[in-house]
Amino acid sequence: MAAERRRRAVGGLSGLLLRMREEGKDSIPEHPYIYETDVEISLVGGSCKNPVEKFWNGSSTMYILQKATHSEESDSMEESRADDAVYTSEVLPKETPGALALSVGRAKQLISLYTMVQNPNVTSLGMSDLAVLPPLWARSDGSDPQHTCWMGAEPLKAGNKVTGLNIYMVSCDGPTADKTRFPNLEELKMEHKIRHHSSVVTTKGFARYELIAAAAIEDTIAESGSNIYVDITWNGVEKILETPPVISAATLNIALESGDPRSPVFQLYRELQFLLALAEGLKTDVTEWPEPSESESAPKLVQEFLTDLKKKLDGDYIFEDKNETEEIKCDTAAVDSCIKSIFGERGDLDFTEQLWCKMKSVSSYQELIDCFTLVIKSLECGEIQPWIHQGSSSFLSQLIQQSYHGKMEDVSLSDITPIQMLLEIGLEKMKKDYVSFFIGQELATVTYLDYFISTSVGLQEQVHRVQKLHHMLEIMVSCTGLLQFRHENLFPLTQICMKYYKENPLNEKHVFQLPIRPALVKKFYQNDNPEVWRVEISSGHGQKEVKTTWQVSTTAPVEHGTSNNSGFLSDSTVNGSSEERLYFITMTQCSQVQFT
Repeated sequence: MAAERRRRAVGGLSGLLLRMREEGKDSIPEHPYIYETDVEISLVGGSCKNPVEKFWNGSSTMYILQKATHSEESDSMEESRADDAVYTSEVLPKETPGALALSVGRAKQLISLYTMVQNPNVTSLGMSDLAVLPPLWARSDGSDPQHTCWMGAEPLKAGNKVTGLNIYMVSCDGPTADKTRFPNLEELKMEHKIRHHSSVVTTKGFARYELIAAAAIEDTIAESGSNIYVDITWNGVEKILETPPVISAATLNIALESGDPRSPVFQLYRELQFLLALAEGLKTDVTEWPEPSESESAPKLVQEFLTDLKKKLDGDYIFEDKNETEEIKCDTAAVDSCIKSIFGERGDLDFTEQLWCKMKSVSSYQELIDCFTLVIKSLECGEIQPWIHQGSSSFLSQLIQQSYHGKMEDVSLSDITPIQMLLEIGLEKMKKDYVSFFIGQELATVTYLDYFISTSVGLQEQVHRVQKLHHMLEIMVSCTGLLQFRHENLFPLTQICMKYYKENPLNEKHVFQLPIRPALVKKFYQNDNPEVWRVEISSGHGQKEVKTTWQVSTTAPVEHGTSNNSGFLSDSTVNGSSEERLYFITMTQCSQVQFT
């Protein structure tokens, strides 16, 4: 009977895993599947969150097994279907991560069943053509002496055949600041040698340092989704928690959200937000106007602007002791002193661009109409003959060109027309702002920027591409202001960002990666504690290679550990001090099962 139950269990698991794999070829199944009423199985891959990425960097597609959570109705269904090995179910949201973990015994049993599913020597299943399945990982509750929190199995392949499995056991303790609980590196190496009967081992180190906090002075970076950190790898680790040597490979990782009020380009960001509001107004017929300014209204600013132009045309304009470039500077970027050298003011604003600077404070649709009424009236009467950039294609620019010849078409300032007119001149102005920066800093050519400033696509897509330009600008400004990057580093980073944004939509959560020399950012981390530090001890070659990984991290490597679980320690202080960095300790051990 026991053998029959085991055969049915293996067959049921095999059928379910194969079915999920086939469904996953087109798209990852939206809902998990239930196995034997108590286990929930999900196929994870692609853009899905990878729950084991903090300690394993293998296949992108895998099965995740955890404890099933059902409603009372589902539970009653289970009782009536206890003989069914597999069925699908829509499960309730997970309210408590601790409830996700299987018992250590159940997790081991599932790994054993998966091993039998993949073993070509197990003929009792009646499967003549065994398929290579994705790796499988099972959450466990850490209730054993080793505090095992994950178990995994990864097929070893020769062509299309499975020759064996790597079996992983992941244990986790912490958080703790007590470094006396950290093992000696030589002890870890010896333990690996004994377990795997190897005489020679190699070591590889990894460290991650957060730079955005280290570089920020007095917490000048607001809490946000922004993060700048460096990953460093090196060979030949000599001791636990050693600082990476100068001869290491380093990758800068940048995920930056726009809109920090303390950013030197925050005023430009606000300008972009108004542009987005206009674009949204075109789509929805509902425009969110800025709050009325405490200073002069937009129509009054436009009237003064037109009066000055008329005086200049009449030749009786008196130049006041007023720094016009300072006004332009404020309109363009509110440049912070630390990066004036890389984002200065533009001194070539034409009529429509200066008009945008006056009108971006309009607080109602009526104010918008009033402003354009003043402009069109001045053009029709010949009171002004404004200068515009060559190639300007906005509707207002066309009217200005017509006014040069004393004949303008009638304009009906109703419906969405004035909103579109303002959006067009704003788009042209902001495109030139970004182009001025990237070309002025020799980070891109006009040809390379053509995709971002093209007028051959619709207005909405043009606005979307301008958003991409702004995000790239924020990244360059942050790397310059915080990390003191120079052109030789900014240039390749710009190319990486532009290549990504020519192929993908705006994504401020995307992590841009730039290979760098560790010395470039060492001053920001040399006296700091790492966010993650890891040593990898390995022996063997090819498919015979086995690894032992020991890691500390400031964030929990698993989300299903709970504070009341005796397997997970929680030392908040050591010797009465709470200033020490708290670390979670993770150990990943690997063993192999050979089928041939």
